[in-house]
Parts: sequence; structure tokens; C-alpha cells
Amino acid sequence: MNRVVIVGASLAAVHVIEGLRRNGYQGEIQLVGAEPQLPYDRPPLSKEALRAGPELDRLLLKEPGWYGTQAVELCLGTAAVGLDTRARQVVLEGGRELPYDGLVIATGGTARSLGGPEEVGPVHVIRSVADTAALHEQLVPGRHLVVIGAGFIGLEVAATAREMGLDVSVVEAAPVPLTRVLGGEAGAWFRDHHLANGVDLRCGSALEQVEVTSRGTKIQLVDGTVLAADVVVAGIGAVPATGWLDGSGVHVADGVVCDPTLRASAPGVVAAGDVARWHHPLFGQTMRVEQWRNAVEQGGRAALSLLGDTDAFAAVPYFWSDQFDAKVRFVGVAGGADTMHVEQTGDTSMVALFGRDGVIRGALCVNAPRLLARYQKAIVEQVAWGDVTGTG
Repeated sequence: MNRVVIVGASLAAVHVIEGLRRNGYQGEIQLVGAEPQLPYDRPPLSKEALRAGPELDRLLLKEPGWYGTQAVELCLGTAAVGLDTRARQVVLEGGRELPYDGLVIATGGTARSLGGPEEVGPVHVIRSVADTAALHEQLVPGRHLVVIGAGFIGLEVAATAREMGLDVSVVEAAPVPLTRVLGGEAGAWFRDHHLANGVDLRCGSALEQVEVTSRGTKIQLVDGTVLAADVVVAGIGAVPATGWLDGSGVHVADGVVCDPTLRASAPGVVAAGDVARWHHPLFGQTMRVEQWRNAVEQGGRAALSLLGDTDAFAAVPYFWSDQFDAKVRFVGVAGGADTMHVEQTGDTSMVALFGRDGVIRGALCVNAPRLLARYQKAIVEQVAWGDVTGTG
């Protein structure tokens, strides 16, 4: 293998480069990115970078000179638009073709839109440094921000804006926030936490339409409620950036479908980060994980797979979120859990455990960081549910 092309100037991509060079690969590396910026850190975009305004120099994952020392050819500001897996060529905007021996798909995801005419209206999303810069300019104390969606990004934006002095409403179709991620009981804790901090949280309220008027933006809900908004943010998740793979023969189904080693369906192709869907041997299920640490670890594993390693990727997922004074940490998986146990709960903290088939599979720790390592170890060792929870 003499030439590796990495599509997606992402966190996962940076760790692919590190993994390749660390393990002796001396051939060419080309990094393709649709944005003109060097790879940068994205979790701060809905938190500290949104509050203060994003400074790209502080967000960069590596100093600009690092790419030269790693002998990486940068192809930034130009998106990949096609892939020919038979000829082993990536097609870029403008028609340039990049041949490869090994290809890494690390394109991450794109923010979901609300759909319809409001896509061109004043509805912000948070996915890029440009998105955060544009939204930061609109977050003026005293204005009314309406966030559509009470997932982690929506709640982080709501908390940040509230701390900046805005009036904040959050519209969520589910009965409580984070229902699809953590279930109703844990979601109720986040509901109460945001209500206590002055967020107008409207759960069980589906969006009907967004109307732009001369006096601002109107958010109409299906129950007839109308909210007048100065600023609107759509925080309704992301979709894998796989459109450029249409017709390539790479199997795509809510992400690039990979085997346990992160190899895709086409020869010489691997995937890593938010875009990768793979079979996790520990949990016995196929998953796609949109988390910072997952991108780091998958980048390293994808590099090894390109170099011939056959070990499965079996790292335990982990993520964090900061909302007001709540330091949220989660390890493992909650999806598919058949039982849940609240270990402790209060106004300022919560610990909830998730199990399936008689073993612990996930743990939520809010303002309880010391417990996280214990639960991660129990998940890896597949400790019996009753032994962890003391429930029999």
C-alpha cells in the first residue's frame, strides 16, 4: 500500500494519520475536507465556543505545521462528490480524481434540517465553526431563543444561551428530553434540571411550522401554541454524510456498514467516526456512535485495519455533556436496555444503570465522576446485573 486517501477532515481522520505513521506506514497520505479549515474540535461548538465566540486557533486539533511533518497532502475546501471502487479513485468537486490503495471514510455527519421553506430562513444549526460563529452573533441578552429538539446538542445550546442572559424555550415532541437516548426516568431529571434553571421546556409539543414575519419568527406547534422567537436553533440530530457514496457499491445504511474490524464492503476501504456503522462484539449489536472518544479510538483502529490487522473494534462508548452545573458522563450503551435502575438521584446529581440480558450495559453519572470507572470495568467484564445493582 503506497497511497492512502482520507475523506473527511475530522477528529477520526487525525487519529488515522497518527495511527498510520505510528505503525510504520511511510507511503502517501492525502486528506480531503469540504471545509477550508484544518481539522478542529467540535464539542465546544455548542458550549464554550458558542458562549465566547469560536476562535479557530484554539479549536484546531493539531498545529498547522504538524501535517507537514507527517507528510500529509491537504485537499481542503473541496468536497468529495463520488467514489469509483473498481478504479480505486475518489472524485472531488471540479472533477479531480485521487487514486488510492487504501481509503478511509471519515466524513462524519450533517445536521438534520427542519425541512421545507424554512431551510433557507433564519433557522440555525450547530455543526461547524461557521455555524457557531453565526449563532453567537445572534445570542444577545434579552432576546428569545427557541430551540427545536431536546437532545444533547439542543440542551447544551439552551443552557449556554440561558447563562448568556437570553430567554430560552425548548420544543420537544417526546414527553421528556432524551427519551430515545436514556429513557423516560433519566430524561425527567434533565427536564427538571432545565426548568430549575429558567428554561421554558415544552415537551410533548410537536412543531407545526416556522413562519418568518416582518416582526420576527413565529414557531407554531400542533396544539395551536405560537412562540415568538428572535433566534431559532434546530437541534434535531445529524445524519451520516454518505451522499457522495451513491452508486459506489459501498454498502450504506444509516452510515457506512462495516464489519467488526471497521472494513467496509469494498476492498481497501475502512470507515471511522460518526459515519461508521459496525458490529460491536461486546454488545452483540450493530451501532453507530456519535461521540468524541469513539472517533479517536476508531481512527486508530481503522489505521491498523488498513495495515492488515484483523482485531475487532470493541471499545466501550463514552460521552460527556455539560449543562449548567451538571457534568454529565455516560459509558456503555442504553439503547436496547430491558431494565434500568436509579442508583441515586437528587437536585444536583443522578446515577442510573442500564442492563440487558442479565448484565450491565450502560451507566449515566451526573456530577458523580468517581463512579464512572467502576461501571466501565463492570460493563467490559459483563458483570451480572444483580451484582452491580444489589437488586438480586
